[in-house]
Parts: sequence; C-alpha cells; structure tokens
Amino acid sequence: MNKPEKKSSSNKSATESESTFKDLDLTDEMMKALDRAGYEIPSPVQAGVIPPALEGLDVMGQAQTGTGKTAAFTIPILEQLAPRDEISTVQALVLVPTRELAVQVRNEFEKLAYFMDFKTAAIYGGHSIKKQIEELKRGVQVVVGTPGRVLDHIRRKTLDLRETWCVTLDEADRMLDIGFRPDIEKILSSVSRKDRQTLLLSATVPPAIERLAKRYMHEPTILDFSKDAVSGDSIEQFYFSVDKVKKFELLERLINREKPAQAIIFCRTKRGTDKLAKRLKDLFDHVGCIHGDMNQPARDRVMKKFRDERLKILVATDVVGRGIDVTSISHIINFDTPEDCDDYVHRIGRTGRMGKEGVAYTFVSEDDGELLTRIEIRINQLLEQVYMEGMELKREVKQEVKPERLAAVAAMRGRGPKKHRRRL
Repeated sequence: MNKPEKKSSSNKSATESESTFKDLDLTDEMMKALDRAGYEIPSPVQAGVIPPALEGLDVMGQAQTGTGKTAAFTIPILEQLAPRDEISTVQALVLVPTRELAVQVRNEFEKLAYFMDFKTAAIYGGHSIKKQIEELKRGVQVVVGTPGRVLDHIRRKTLDLRETWCVTLDEADRMLDIGFRPDIEKILSSVSRKDRQTLLLSATVPPAIERLAKRYMHEPTILDFSKDAVSGDSIEQFYFSVDKVKKFELLERLINREKPAQAIIFCRTKRGTDKLAKRLKDLFDHVGCIHGDMNQPARDRVMKKFRDERLKILVATDVVGRGIDVTSISHIINFDTPEDCDDYVHRIGRTGRMGKEGVAYTFVSEDDGELLTRIEIRINQLLEQVYMEGMELKREVKQEVKPERLAAVAAMRGRGPKKHRRRL
C-alpha cells in the first residue's frame, strides 16, 4: 500500500471545533457507519487528529479520556486500510494498557467498519492464546492488544507485522506507568516498514512519553487538547474531609443522597476493592467489583453487566478502571485518595464523557492532605470542600503551604465563583 509522504511537524493548541464529519472528506461507507453509530459532530479531538492522520502524518495528541479519542484514531486507520484482497495480513496495530480497553477499542473498530470488509482482533492475556492464534490465521487487518500478549505472539511468530503500516499507542502514559515501556519498544522495533505511521494518544505527556516520541516518531504533528481544562469542564469536583473509620458510613449516605445513575468507586488495593464491594452488596442492589486478580471471564462478565446498565455501582482499582468507557456513568467516588495525581485525572475522566455532565467526590483523610495539594496543582483548580453532617474530621486535613501551592493558588485567585475558592 502506498502511504502519503509525511509533512513537517506542527505544535497546535486545541480549539472548539465547528466542523462536521462531512468536512473531513470521509468515504460513504464511513459516513453511513457514523450515522448508524449516532455520531453527529466530531469532538475537538476528532476534528484535530483525523485530518493529519488521514494525510499519513505521525500524530501525538494529549487528550483526556471521554473526549472521543478512540474514534479519532479508528476513523483514519479504517479509511486508509488497503482492501483485503490486496493485503490480507495485519495492517494496523493498536496497543492499549488493559484487557478491558482492548475489547472496547476492538468494538469501536467493528462498529465503524460496519459497512466495510475488514476484520479486527483483540489479543490480551487471560484468554486462550490458541484461539487467538486461530483467529489471526484466518486473517485480520487490525489487531488491538496489550503489549505483553502482542509481544508473545511476535515471539511465537503467530503475528505477522511485515505489512503493518500504522501503530497506535492509546493511553500511552498508563502503559509506561505499569511497566510496558520495554515491550512497547520491542514491538515498535518489530514493525519494519519505512513508511510506518505512528499515532500516540495520552492524557498526560511526562518526559518518558516525550523521549518515546522523539525516538520512534517522525516529525509528529503535536496536538494538545488539555490546556484549557486538564480535568474537564463537564465534571464537578468536590472533596470530603473524613476520618478513615467513617469513610464507609459517608459512602453509604452519599450514595443514598445522590442516587447515581451509574457510579464507579475507586480503591487503591485489590483487597480493599473486594472488602468494600462485599459491604456495599449488603446494602445496595446491582453492585459489582473488578480488579486485576480476577480471571478474565469474570472481568468480562462484570464489564458486560456494567455496560448493559445491569450494574449501578462498580468498585474498581486504577489499572482496571482505565479500561472503562461507559457514557452513562454519572458519579466517580474516590474512596481512597489517589497517590498519583495523574491517576486522579484518569479516574474522574470516567464520567463527564463526550460532553455529558458528571460529578466526582474524593474522600480525604487526615494523612491525605499532601495528596490533595498535588492533585489541585496538577489540575490547576481548587476542589470545593463539601460536608455531610457528623462526618467531619475531628482535626483538619493538613496541607503543607509550599511555594508551588502558593503560586498555584495565587494564579487561580479571582477566577470562578467564590464558592470554589478556598483559603490556605
């Protein structure tokens, strides 16, 4: 397949898009699939990423979850695939951090390829590798997988990447966070076509991502969709100061008060996730939990119930939570304050998706003050403290008044309604 020549790089800031999918010069088959899927107007991420990607350029896009970034790379990949009778082997490879995200991205490809003759496979650990090998032998044009399982297939020579012209790294920051960098580099080195197109989508761009892009991307078009709101304008964010022993009682009262359409409750540990879910099941109907120690069939069953809205409350850990893309989620509750401020961004990104409104509550105990400070500096926003009668901390949460906090607060003073401002 002849790929377009790559043009010089650019560095752009995202702006609100007024374009339509018709303006993107897509095929009739894609337009019909978009109409069938109910996609009417491209999100800013889609309007920004699709045009340079269609030109064959490398693209690095910084965007939060829930902004339509999956379709942003799915559409240009499908539009550029060669017919199956021309290239029957894998033409595009998408790497994702979790099994759940692999399934969701594959489903997006299948949805948008509804009127096209292309096949997509999801390959990840926890499922029979024998069945995956058989599926690959039958011929697929797109593979979506986790780095570990993809590398396993490469080593077994069951994944043919000789005709692969596009590699996409979705949620690249998370893949690096959980230790996939060596696998990613080995996979990128295995895709040998000189005209390879590399697309990188990430909620954050730490130095490790910049180094990866510099080494493996060719003059990428750089798009930043996070400058205006790291955490999303459609998400209200609050925190409670609460004693650790009262956190469950606060959670129970909060659920009864808010009556969420669907909620994800995040915990730090797998054991904590199990214990909390068990206690919630004694009080509420339609409660489930998901974490990395569960076998894949069990995780799949939980996710299917949650997507079908048969589960209203899902208790999850960070790694698994990153693969949850359900637009009906109305509430995020951080039962445990995240230790990594980027995890906070990713957690709350599960709600307020594609322009819908959402709300996030964080439970902050006495020892979590510094974590709260880091989060506020990271998102450049002060969380509003809210109260539940009888749930207040006996002693105030300690937040160190460091120079960076003073600078962050000073920069935010005078912005927004007074109720969102908080003294040091």
